[in-house]
Amino acid sequence: MRVIVVEDETAAAVNLMSMLHHAFPQMEVAAQLESVTETVEWLETNDAPDLMFLDIHLADGSAFTIFEKTEVTCPVIFTTAYDQYALEAFHLNSIDYLLKPIKEEELRRAVEKLEHLSQAAQQAYVRRVGDAMQQRRGAQSFLVHVRDRIIPLRREHIAFFYSSHEKVTIGTLKGEQFPFDRPLDAIMPLLPEEEFFRANRQFIIAREAIGDIAIWFGNRLAVNLTVGIPEKAVIISKARVPEFKRWLQGVSEEERHGKEIHSVY
Repeated sequence: MRVIVVEDETAAAVNLMSMLHHAFPQMEVAAQLESVTETVEWLETNDAPDLMFLDIHLADGSAFTIFEKTEVTCPVIFTTAYDQYALEAFHLNSIDYLLKPIKEEELRRAVEKLEHLSQAAQQAYVRRVGDAMQQRRGAQSFLVHVRDRIIPLRREHIAFFYSSHEKVTIGTLKGEQFPFDRPLDAIMPLLPEEEFFRANRQFIIAREAIGDIAIWFGNRLAVNLTVGIPEKAVIISKARVPEFKRWLQGVSEEERHGKEIHSVY
């Protein structure tokens, strides 16, 4: 089996390739790539591999961008640090996913799952990944009901999605709030992850709505938005802080202007 590893963290890439060599001595790692740009170029200039291990966050952006820039004809196993509840779409639309830190037993299981699939089933998985990417790009607006009217809210105008007691509210960058009829777990797969972050079980927040970020008690972060929200702040748990920082670092210098992190004592 010929595979490629797409991972921008050197230690993680070395660890994954070492486990692959140990678990599958006959497996050939054809390339180890670190960015969206490198991966697109490699896929367009080489024969398709039998399998791609793909980290969701790369040096120059989201791995999902790869599917927008070129055709991916091989099965994919995602590698990610996401929490379980944020992985539903990836689990349904890929051969498998591996949660970091990757364990060799789970790696072996994922690869063997692919080996037992027929060629037709593998191709079906690839099509489903492509369909999922199209779905992520397709949610340009969200329809909200206000009395006897239906109002389309453009995605770029949304500041946050908030869930409480099984009721969801959409907040806009203008400070408006509207009830919405879909749960956060169903909303997140429709949003570009470069623009929105699943902060916790109550909030999905837009990058454009972030005002500043406080270092909170217990090594948590408190994100203050530029608009009013139903809670005092959006709390990022200690476990989610590294992933949030990586997401936030994808901002250009112009976008980052005014988004400062300060301590709260």
